[in-house]
Amino acid sequence: MASPSSFPQSPPYTPDTASVGGVPNKTLDVPVTAAFLSIYVCLAATNMIIFRLNRRRNHKFIMSGLLAGFCNVRTITCSLRIAWAFNLDNVNLVIAAEILFDAGILLIYFINVVFAQRILRAKHPDIGWNHRLSVALKSVYAVIGFVLVMTISTIILGFYTLDQHTLNVCRDIYLFATSYLLFFATLPVVFLLSAYLPNRSPNAEQFGRGTTERKALVLLGTSSLGILIAGFRAGTTYMTPRSIKSPAWYDSKASFYCFGFVPEILILTLFVITRVDLLFKVPDNSSKIRSFGQPGTLDSHDDPTKSVQAGESM
Repeated sequence: MASPSSFPQSPPYTPDTASVGGVPNKTLDVPVTAAFLSIYVCLAATNMIIFRLNRRRNHKFIMSGLLAGFCNVRTITCSLRIAWAFNLDNVNLVIAAEILFDAGILLIYFINVVFAQRILRAKHPDIGWNHRLSVALKSVYAVIGFVLVMTISTIILGFYTLDQHTLNVCRDIYLFATSYLLFFATLPVVFLLSAYLPNRSPNAEQFGRGTTERKALVLLGTSSLGILIAGFRAGTTYMTPRSIKSPAWYDSKASFYCFGFVPEILILTLFVITRVDLLFKVPDNSSKIRSFGQPGTLDSHDDPTKSVQAGESM
C-alpha cells in the first residue's frame, strides 16, 4: 500500500513510498507486461473453449469459466500497467491497477479450496461432508468477502487522505487482509493433510477422472504456488515502508513479476494441461445427497474428447 506524497496538489495523491514493482517504464515494463498479457489472453481463450465444449456435452464445470474470468481480469491488470507507463501522472490508473492486482488472485485461492474439499470428501466422507465443516467454510468465505471490501476501501482511501492516523488504520486493515488471504491460501494444504490421515475411511469414494493421488499432486503444486504468492505479499506488507527513492530488494520489478504473474501462469498452465475439468468433476447434486457415489462420475478410461456424463455446475 502506498502513502500520499509530501507535496500533494489535490486528491488522489501521488504515492511517495516504494511498492513492489515500482513505477512502470516504457523500456522494460511495457514489453514484459505485454508478453504476460498475451499469455493471459491465450489461457483465457483456452479455458473458455474448454468450458463451452464441456457445456455442449452437458458437462457443466464452472471452474473453467472462473479460470477464464481470472485470466480476463489479469489482461485488464496488465493493460492498466502498460497504460500507467505512458501516463505516469494518472494516479487513478495506479489505484485501479493495485485493486485488480490484489483482488484477482482470490479466484485462484477459492478454486484450490474447492478442489481440496472434494478430495477430503472423497477420502474421508465423514469429515468432508460434516455439517460443522461446511458451516465453518461458509464463514471463511463470508469473511473473504468482507476482506475484499476492506482491501479495496483501504487502497482507495490511502490515496485520498493525508491524515496520518487514517493512514495508519488503513495499513493495519491491509495487514489483516493480507494475513487472512495467506491463511486462506494454506487451507487446501490443510485439507490435503486431513484427507491423508493414517486411519483410512471405509467409506472412501472416487470422483472424476484419474486417481485421487494424481489429483492431490496437482493440487499440492497449485496450492504451493498460491502460498508463495500470498506469503510474499503478506511478508512485504509487514515490512517497514521504504521511500520511493530507496526501495528494498523486494520492491524490484523482478520480484513483482517473479512472485506475481509467473506463479499465476504456472498455476493456470497446470490446471489446463492436467485437465482439471475432468480430474475434479463430481456428479450432479452430490452436495445434496452428500456423496460422490452415483452415476455420472468419470473413470480413468474416459476419453476427454467424447461426451461426459452430466455433472454439477462447479
